[in-house]
Amino acid sequence: MSDNNKDTPQLLLENQICFPLYAAANAVVRAYRPLLEKLDLTYLQYIVLMVLWEEETLNVKSIGQRLRLDSGTLTPLLKRLDAKGYVERRHSEVDERIRVISLTRQGKALKSRAEGIPHELVCTVGLSATKGRELKEICDELIRALAD
Repeated sequence: MSDNNKDTPQLLLENQICFPLYAAANAVVRAYRPLLEKLDLTYLQYIVLMVLWEEETLNVKSIGQRLRLDSGTLTPLLKRLDAKGYVERRHSEVDERIRVISLTRQGKALKSRAEGIPHELVCTVGLSATKGRELKEICDELIRALAD
């Protein structure tokens, strides 16, 4: 440790919790990239579709809450999914200010093409099922602890 860091070990990168989380998240997203390229999707588009495969139709606010994404990130992403034919964006019949997102037939069909991706990623990462569950539980706990 250099003299500059003797009095401030809390500022050493190697002592940070956030950096390995950040680096791991980036590495996982990079690992997804070749798998998702086959479907012409980015990781964020993929997770939006995952939410819609569960619900089929949701408003933008609900999608954002589920994925912890703001509308500034979500809106262009949803426009691209719409342009690809996977979702339909329309105004709510109840409130014109609310945007409703629905899967199209093509978006629903994409689900079967994406089914193998989680398994392929697990094989790429190489964590045991137990370690994977533990990691997810720790991440979920951290997210809950830091929730607004």
